[in-house]
Amino acid sequence: MVGYLVSDNRKVTTHRFIEMKRRGEKISMLTSYDFTTAGIVDGAGIDGILVGDSASNVMAGNATTLPMTVEQMIYHARSVVRGVKRALVVCDMPFGSYQIDRKEGVKNAVQIMKESGCDALKLEGGAEIIDTVKGILDAGIPVMAHLGLTPQSINKFGTYAVRAKDEAEADKLMADARLLQEAGCFSLVLEKVPAALATQVSRELTIPTIGIGAGSGTDGQILVVTDMLGMVQGFNPRFLRRYADLNTVMTDAIGRYISDVKEVTFPNENESY
Repeated sequence: MVGYLVSDNRKVTTHRFIEMKRRGEKISMLTSYDFTTAGIVDGAGIDGILVGDSASNVMAGNATTLPMTVEQMIYHARSVVRGVKRALVVCDMPFGSYQIDRKEGVKNAVQIMKESGCDALKLEGGAEIIDTVKGILDAGIPVMAHLGLTPQSINKFGTYAVRAKDEAEADKLMADARLLQEAGCFSLVLEKVPAALATQVSRELTIPTIGIGAGSGTDGQILVVTDMLGMVQGFNPRFLRRYADLNTVMTDAIGRYISDVKEVTFPNENESY
């Protein structure tokens, strides 16, 4: 097994995320949704793993993240936690689990933390959900914020285009970022916003920013693991860099297995009892 690609094998915490920003060390994050993948991602030395509600797309085949439930997120997060030794594990709170009111949001946050064993939760939004964010923080649960393109609000925006390109929306994003930091969030995801704005936010905040489609000026980066490994075809956003072509590798391996079965070359004598 490949060892960690980092010198410090201690468990990554929310405090260490902030320490990494202070010393100028970039933070690496990927998503994971299952035990096996999480173990590989963690073993490679990743700093943080997000159990994203993107499981709705890549694991369940839904068109949006909206169908995910609290129970489904707990299932995926619990599976990931079992496979992780070092990385900080953050779980998305799914759509509808925190937007109703503070009491409902805190209740669902506590349930996810208790039943999954994850290290922190991620919520999308700014001023609109700040009371709930404060309630979750007051309950002792670390919160990673998320601004810019917020997929749970896709029906409101009607597009996955870059956010905060105009001055008014950029000003609101900056104000929301400050508000979330003041409330006590330990980090902030910036998704599909102009690189110059993401850099400005990153410089003004003392908490680390994690970018996806937000340029290199953020304090860290995150990608969906199935995208960066090339398992998914037909999805080619500008921000995505593929580090492997597992779709081709897997298709070839499965094709050779099918051929061996049909030609009765598998199993051979050494593979039989």
